[in-house]
Amino acid sequence: MKQLLNFIPLVFFFVFLTKYDIFVGVQALMIAATLCFLLVLILYRKLDKVELISYLMVMVFGGFTLYMRDPNIIKWKVTIINFLFASALLVSQFFFKKNLLQTMLGKEIQLETNIWNKLNLLWIFFFILCGTISLGATYYMTDDFFWIFKVFILPSASLLLSLISGIYIYKNMNKDTENK
Repeated sequence: MKQLLNFIPLVFFFVFLTKYDIFVGVQALMIAATLCFLLVLILYRKLDKVELISYLMVMVFGGFTLYMRDPNIIKWKVTIINFLFASALLVSQFFFKKNLLQTMLGKEIQLETNIWNKLNLLWIFFFILCGTISLGATYYMTDDFFWIFKVFILPSASLLLSLISGIYIYKNMNKDTENK
């Protein structure tokens, strides 16, 4: 349910973008993101840091896009979020010796450290790849391709990697249980 609420602003953005223009789309994105943000607060009474950062980035980049009348500004949000997530996972694992995925999911899921580290590296690679593609699409692809990438391809790729991660976790949970 929570994931669906996070996807709704993208749908509104895409609909208004295709019907009107980028600036009306950004306004719709900001309004829908605010309504979903408030709904998550009401329903769950708390926010994840990722949700808060994402919401704030929509407001900041959306606001600058509207103020500067430059559609590339909102495109940078996708790139920066992906590189921020990759950096957070990378820095926490290699500099602070703390795996953020394990920290977030380790209470519910028991896996060996090397499995958590492989998952973490997979997600780091994924975020770097998505950020790089987003950066290239911002400057070297058509606007239509970028918005299709942002609204459909990127969320689908994230869902696919989540499913693959889930299968990998399940497979390795069973091994861990069998070994004990």
